[in-house]
Amino acid sequence: MISFVRGRVAEVEPDRAVLDVGGVGLAIFASGRQLSALSRQVGEQVTVQTYLHVREDTLQIYGFADARERAFFQALIAVSGVGPKVALAVLSGYPVNELELAVVRDDAQKFESISGIGKKLAQRLVVELKDRVAAGVERLGGAPVAGDERAFMLARSALQNLGLSVRGAEEALRGAPGDAAVEDLVKYALKRSKERL
Repeated sequence: MISFVRGRVAEVEPDRAVLDVGGVGLAIFASGRQLSALSRQVGEQVTVQTYLHVREDTLQIYGFADARERAFFQALIAVSGVGPKVALAVLSGYPVNELELAVVRDDAQKFESISGIGKKLAQRLVVELKDRVAAGVERLGGAPVAGDERAFMLARSALQNLGLSVRGAEEALRGAPGDAAVEDLVKYALKRSKERL
């Protein structure tokens, strides 16, 4: 396995970056988030965490911001019916900590909100990733957890019923008191949404 690659960012294409490593241009496939970060570093020396995907007819290198993102990618491709392209689409949708939190909360809707992920696949991802993610997550951060998960999910659902997207509802709830009741969470989010307008 190639654990990381260090080289100069030669170019960034829509689905991959090319790193100049000792005079050899290595194509590294990555999520939209990672490619966006690398596009701001063209000409600079970078280190990218990697995973070498081996198939009968090809060897492909996939790049990640850190080891945690790589581990989540590997968990994703272990799910039946999920290949590297779908896994990159998932990683392009949300940061890893939010995806881990969605798995812990049984939040298939979060995955459904990602382009190309249908309801059945979203549900399968949550079920099959549950044990892997729960074992690897020590600190979730950024949103209410444990007993407050139900209140958060109900508040997000209420905000969606009011017309917000999954992403918009979660953004409006960001920073809300973790022990608040559903009604208070919705009020907080609506007030925050008005302030941003």
